[in-house]
Amino acid sequence: MKNANNYLETQLKKLFGFDSFKGTQKQVIESLMSGQNTFVIMPTGGGKSLTYQLPALLSEGTAIIISPLIALMKNQVDAIRGISTAEGVAHVLNSSLSKVEVEQVKADISSGLTKMLYVAPESLTKDEYIDFLHTVPISFCAIDEAHCISEWGHDFRPEYRNIRGIIDRIADIPIIALTATATPKVQEDIQKNLGMTDAKVFKSSFNRPNLYYEVRPKVDVEKEIIKFIKSRPRQSGIIYCLSRKKVEELSEMLNLNGISALPYHAGLDAKTRSKNQDAFLMEEVDVIVATIAFGMGIDKPDVRFVIHHDIPKSLESYYQETGRAGRDGGEGHCLAFYCYKDIEKLEKFLVGKPISEQEIGAALLQDVVSYAETSMSRRKYLLHYFGEDFDEVNGEGAGMDDNSRHPKEKHEAAKELKSLINVVDKTSQTFRIKEITNILVGRVSSAVKGLRVDSKDFFGCGSSHDDKYWVALFRQALVQGYLRKEIEQYGVIKITEKGYDFLEKGKSFMMSEDHDYETMEDELNSRSRQSGVADEALLEHLRALRKKEARRLGIPPYAIFQDASLEDMALRYPITLDEMKTIFGVGEGKAKKYGTPFIKFIATYVEENDIIRPDDLVVRSIANKSGLKVHIIQNTDRKIPLEDIAVAKGLEMDELISEIESIVYSGTKINIDYYINDILDEDQQDEIKDYFMNAEKDTIRDAMEEFGGDYEEEELRLMRIKFISDVAN
Repeated sequence: MKNANNYLETQLKKLFGFDSFKGTQKQVIESLMSGQNTFVIMPTGGGKSLTYQLPALLSEGTAIIISPLIALMKNQVDAIRGISTAEGVAHVLNSSLSKVEVEQVKADISSGLTKMLYVAPESLTKDEYIDFLHTVPISFCAIDEAHCISEWGHDFRPEYRNIRGIIDRIADIPIIALTATATPKVQEDIQKNLGMTDAKVFKSSFNRPNLYYEVRPKVDVEKEIIKFIKSRPRQSGIIYCLSRKKVEELSEMLNLNGISALPYHAGLDAKTRSKNQDAFLMEEVDVIVATIAFGMGIDKPDVRFVIHHDIPKSLESYYQETGRAGRDGGEGHCLAFYCYKDIEKLEKFLVGKPISEQEIGAALLQDVVSYAETSMSRRKYLLHYFGEDFDEVNGEGAGMDDNSRHPKEKHEAAKELKSLINVVDKTSQTFRIKEITNILVGRVSSAVKGLRVDSKDFFGCGSSHDDKYWVALFRQALVQGYLRKEIEQYGVIKITEKGYDFLEKGKSFMMSEDHDYETMEDELNSRSRQSGVADEALLEHLRALRKKEARRLGIPPYAIFQDASLEDMALRYPITLDEMKTIFGVGEGKAKKYGTPFIKFIATYVEENDIIRPDDLVVRSIANKSGLKVHIIQNTDRKIPLEDIAVAKGLEMDELISEIESIVYSGTKINIDYYINDILDEDQQDEIKDYFMNAEKDTIRDAMEEFGGDYEEEELRLMRIKFISDVAN
């Protein structure tokens, strides 16, 4: 390595056209070129790839670059070829190459022309490649996206676990491992697996001070997204959804509402994906609606917002996806919609996986829940997750999140924090949060019983507060440094020096309670259904009319129209059957069957009270999803098992039932007797039917309480579908 002070700067200018290095780039390059194992943790946009590209161009031999993404490899190879006169300066070696192409790659490496060889870990396992690489000079090995090595990383790839053994077979060379997101647990995992605990570690700050973090309850989410984007005309943004189906639906809905958007997911063919991505990069569309397949290696600097329609599976995924906003230093708004039902859905995906994978997935999800529900500074919480401290008062980016801008009231909790630390101490620091919470509230679990903790004097010492309170206190105590999570046995709680000090002489700890999104959802739901506020006098008249019609027809009132439908009528005053069809929960069948007396009454009411009706308060939606609706009706007519219908349309069972519910509530008859007869006997069906016939409301929560756990939620929902279809349609 040349030591001339300005040598690296000169080469940087000559090869890449940059005047100076960013952050720790130069120190990383010097470490690698001196033969030292090097570990780089640098957030997206920090310039990681340059730290191995420049040394590769300046070193003797070929550098092996291991990367999991073929598209990313291709982009980087094209970029390197663009700064060199020799086409063979960089190559990709993977299964897509023909024999002739593989021979050309080998020839260029043997001649010393190739400075960088990009390979996927799967390709590197082939003996013929290992044997060949063993015979040529190799400068070093770079492992990009190194978090793929760790089972605790957000994108674990089992084939990454074998990389160290393969490198040893090729040559004794330095390794540089690089990742944009790594918690302390993942960092430790990467270094252990690669046998580079001696590595020089370069960790840049994870703080992106120009990003504003916000979490909202998931209510009227499409309407909220449209409102949010329309208040930011001509700005570029990305919306992430978990399912391909939701990507397609949301993209179409945005276009119907005057927002230019395109979908992006792995189910689209490569040509369409590439076309849509280019349209976004070239600013032909403002918004890309995508699954996590989108964004790796996308360097669009002026993304102004990133929206999570669905909460992601881990905080690392969330951090990486939000990191695609504001790369130009301008403000980026990171908005996530959260409801606990989404977490439950993600938990269902873990069922059937190996136990260790389930445990890891569940722990990562709980960190997401903690982030969403916390009322402390989101930036402080996020940076703490990545092992970094943040001063939420004076730190760069302080105040750039919803909790900091709208802080919740705090109250003194020194006594409670001491109780909490005391229980952790008295149980020998062997439990995770869940078990310590059980001990505090006085709940006997198998772990508590096994260690006979229920007989100790501190058992139940926190029973004056509920679980939610203690979990909130735990989160704040962890972030403030009184407790820590053990890295080896992830999640086991340990007491820090600061914690012991507080136990002895701590005087004050101000705590703010978590957000209660369930209550917020209920409040917003009722408010959004009224959101203009509904005409209360008309609403009362409509309820009385519904009662009268229900008596005349001998069915429960809710079977005619749900409360939400009446509230929407009292907001929008429909006076024709066509207008009635646009009301929430009312379709063509229901409008024809029950609508006439209601529109007559509303028309008279409007005239007598000189009411000016709103022109359009509706978010235009996809033409009643007619394709899916027809598919469901046809297949239930053919008595196809519901599981098979769901699989055919890429739906979860829960999603399919929701689709069937919306069909029957809109007035269309559906016969699922064939399915129900397999899961419930005649007496059970009669019992549930009698309940719905006499119930004032049709909520599943009320039904679950009534039957005290005798029936599953799914069974009750299916019986409610049968009841509405038989009785009301």
